[in-house]
Amino acid sequence: MNTSQALSPVLRIAKYTLTDEVRQKSFVILFAICAIFVFLMRGCYQGSYLVNGQLLTAETVVRSVSKVTFQIIAAGVMLITALFSMRVFRRDRSEGMQTCILSKPIARWQYVMGKVIGLWVLSVLFMVILHSIVFFIASMSLKTLMAEYLIASVLCSFNLLFVVVSVLLLSLLMADIVAFLCVMAIGIGSFVADGISALSHSQIAQMMQQPGAHPQSDMTFWTLIYPVWPKLSGVQQLASSVISSEAFPALDATYPLINIVLYCLALGWLLFKRFGSEDIV
Repeated sequence: MNTSQALSPVLRIAKYTLTDEVRQKSFVILFAICAIFVFLMRGCYQGSYLVNGQLLTAETVVRSVSKVTFQIIAAGVMLITALFSMRVFRRDRSEGMQTCILSKPIARWQYVMGKVIGLWVLSVLFMVILHSIVFFIASMSLKTLMAEYLIASVLCSFNLLFVVVSVLLLSLLMADIVAFLCVMAIGIGSFVADGISALSHSQIAQMMQQPGAHPQSDMTFWTLIYPVWPKLSGVQQLASSVISSEAFPALDATYPLINIVLYCLALGWLLFKRFGSEDIV
């Protein structure tokens, strides 16, 4: 079987998955709510803000509001992606679609790959459209194109791939809602861990340290787990730095992206292995 013959079923399944989700009323309602929310945020770009008695410039206001909106959209779409992904296998199984597809000359890896691609493309389009609305509002406010906003959106697409793959894998091992809650706990843990890390390295934390105290060098649970925990928050912070027009991040700053890519590859391999041993009735 050549490459084109192997990819053809994958693309057909991906297209079916995408169109099937778009036809769901829940998807339409969620997209409408999110789009309305983003449009309502446009009033924040016209406001006047005082910080330490100084009036912020229009560019500072636009960039700050854009970064906040960017983070909200990226985190919100991860939540929505997890909701849609958790019921894909169960719905296909209950409707007989899974049996129908796999009764044809289609390998299991092609079916799983099609589902992953379809859900990922749908979630990326969902996020990019919402980000594009903010992109146009911010660009019109500044009268200049903020191309870095769309680049940052592409970076966050790797977080969505992580959510799709992890939820699909966990949905094969436990109840759908439990799989959803587990992935959400991983995401919340990532944001909380990065917040604690940033706070521990802040000037306030340094000032609260007792003079002459030596930092603990022993390995702790925190020092072991934090470096390898999925860096969903770190990827969003990396993308946010692109919006800020900061210099290209150093190699250590791109570690969260490398971390998420490696997780996607590892979890993807486990997903294919686990679905390969599933009983299809």
